[in-house]
Amino acid sequence: MITIDRPYTGHVSPSSNPQQRDVPGARIVKMSVGGMDNNCYLVQCANTGAAVLIDAANEAERIAALVEQETPGRVQLIVTTHQHRDHWSALKETTAATAAPTAAHALDAEPLPVRPDRVLADGDTITIGDLVFEVIHLRGHTPGSVALALTDGAGRTHLFTGDSLFPGGLGRTTAPEDFNSLFGDVTTKLFDRYPDDTVVYPGHGDDTTLGTERPNLGDWRARGW
Repeated sequence: MITIDRPYTGHVSPSSNPQQRDVPGARIVKMSVGGMDNNCYLVQCANTGAAVLIDAANEAERIAALVEQETPGRVQLIVTTHQHRDHWSALKETTAATAAPTAAHALDAEPLPVRPDRVLADGDTITIGDLVFEVIHLRGHTPGSVALALTDGAGRTHLFTGDSLFPGGLGRTTAPEDFNSLFGDVTTKLFDRYPDDTVVYPGHGDDTTLGTERPNLGDWRARGW
């Protein structure tokens, strides 16, 4: 049995229990897996029980146990936020265990061990029960990185950003043009669009909000990372 902690703090580690956050219309379970402290998110529609799994990153048996315990037979899609191996090491096994279809952006699909059943593009929507996630393409950390935006029943947005946005900065880029691309996309598609109370759920580490990070945009631009 997997123990899920509440109240939700957003701070998990590979040695800690997953945490559950209940928001209007949905529940979010955050679990850290593997040696790189990757976050795996299980988001379930409170009304229908349907669920989406975001980043089957590592520890396939543990992810499968969580899904079987919390959402047996209810995972309708497994989304991979980007092509880096630490975010899909458990994808093949998790897909087999859940029989769920998978999704990723076309530009990041080739390295994945499972061919995506659904190819994602900027502006697409993913419907899971009564929940609607918007796909946001954020170029720079990888060519096909995506974030998912869920607006809950109270009007608050929850952003699952992969490795494109963290507390304290953007994801790693390897060339100035990649940083400029990522900075531009994060600024125009996230900060310019969503309010300060928008919650950010990154691919590693703790949660944050756009309001916490917004005052630092100028510093990020100046330092180039």
